[in-house]
Amino acid sequence: MMSPKQISDDRGSSHFRHTPFQIIHLIGNFFRIWSVYSMYRYLNQTGAPVVLFLFCCLVPSSIIFLIIQKPWKGRALSNQQIVPSLINGVITALYFILWGKGLKSCGPLRAILSEYSGAVLGVLSGVLYGRRGHVWKKVGGLIAMLVALFFLSQGWATSSLSPFSTKDSTETKEEEVQTEQALGMMGMMIPVFAGILSALRRVIARRVSLKNQQKKRLHAITITSATCFLFPVAMWDLIIGSSSGKTSELPFSAWAFLSTIIFGIILIFYVDNIAEERLHMVFSSPRHLMVAGVCIIVMELAYEMDFSLPGFIVCCLVLGFGIFEATSLERNKKDSSLKSEDPSNGILGNNDFDTSPILPI
Repeated sequence: MMSPKQISDDRGSSHFRHTPFQIIHLIGNFFRIWSVYSMYRYLNQTGAPVVLFLFCCLVPSSIIFLIIQKPWKGRALSNQQIVPSLINGVITALYFILWGKGLKSCGPLRAILSEYSGAVLGVLSGVLYGRRGHVWKKVGGLIAMLVALFFLSQGWATSSLSPFSTKDSTETKEEEVQTEQALGMMGMMIPVFAGILSALRRVIARRVSLKNQQKKRLHAITITSATCFLFPVAMWDLIIGSSSGKTSELPFSAWAFLSTIIFGIILIFYVDNIAEERLHMVFSSPRHLMVAGVCIIVMELAYEMDFSLPGFIVCCLVLGFGIFEATSLERNKKDSSLKSEDPSNGILGNNDFDTSPILPI
């Protein structure tokens, strides 16, 4: 039987081993969120078509993934893996379309936080497979997430509309207030649906590939499939923009394109993969939200956005509480589950996902 000192030493050494991966996760998410703000500024300043921009970023990204992973080499992939990965490419393409539209209409702060709405799949999983005694707990988490999204839609995270900040009566502020009030909950639906699709594609990727190396190879197929399905949509957007007299050109900006390709698509996949494998941290989890929240604060201040720190913290706290309640599993034996699941989110265990009915988000 281990002494308390030995247990504390083991926990300390485990925490020390995880520190480099936590730093990698923080830096990777910071650069990804930086690329989101760069993309938002580029789209607003140039008026470039969103879908066409994303397609131009996905083309080199898919080529790089294919070169790195080489899905045609190694152990042959079965049809049970390839076909769902191709279908997952359709979902990924639809996710990029909705997320890009939501980014341009709602702004980076709302678009990033709305991605965590994919935690509603945890509510669905709990209702379908969980015990009845825990259903109301998950429904309560869903209500908390809806409240947080409502606060965001009402502009609580902006200094011009937040109830925690003083309002100035300048013309600029009045214009911003009118724009934010016109958004409402309906304006938040596009990035919310994008967040649900993002969670769904992660679930499919985990169910199809039980091994980490297979997951990377199949992800290259998924991104390539998404690029192919996005091609006709991008061409249609280009043709419609040209016929209607709108801006259909795509001005080149090295930082906007490179940051989206390298940090927003390629690097973030490997960073999230490290977080899942080493830190047992999935995307729709309070810990992941906390990391993203810190990065958002830095970017909002750096880009001098219309930002209210107290309102943003309130929205993040309510959203984090909702995610925790909605995605937490039933834990009757916490000590035995710590080895395979993380107590902060409770949805990521070992790689044997087929043995659990819970949807890992």
